[in-house]
Amino acid sequence: MKLATLCYVIDKEKNKTLMIHRVKKENDYHRGKWNGLGGKFEQGESPEECAIREIKEESGLTVKNIKMKGFITFPMFDGKEDWYVFLFVTDEFEGELIDSNEGDLEWIPNDKLTEINLWDGDKIFIPWLFGDKFFSAKFNYKNGKFIDYEVWFY
Repeated sequence: MKLATLCYVIDKEKNKTLMIHRVKKENDYHRGKWNGLGGKFEQGESPEECAIREIKEESGLTVKNIKMKGFITFPMFDGKEDWYVFLFVTDEFEGELIDSNEGDLEWIPNDKLTEINLWDGDKIFIPWLFGDKFFSAKFNYKNGKFIDYEVWFY
């Protein structure tokens, strides 16, 4: 079982979201896909601490406030184990973008987010990040292909 965060930094003034194009690591399971920022928990971290650390490590940005928007279970996502992912958004940040070793960072217009090369399930849940309700979902993949999902909104 893996615990991880997925974080979406939003520039409200420009109506854009920071995404990372995973093209730099050779054996990256996400290679070629666009993702939010995030990653696996370190020992003893809370979801919030993990999200703030991952945003800083992957983008160079320091976030002032984050908001948990949802939780997604990805059973056997990588074919090896279940992933449990806490999803966050923030529009309070400072600093300059770095040259990330995870991939190429780019501010994507919010109305274009589901048009880039995302995992198929991401195209479903990204619009939920902009809503008012908290969600809990399960997204099923097999051999890297999206199968189905179920969701609860609170």
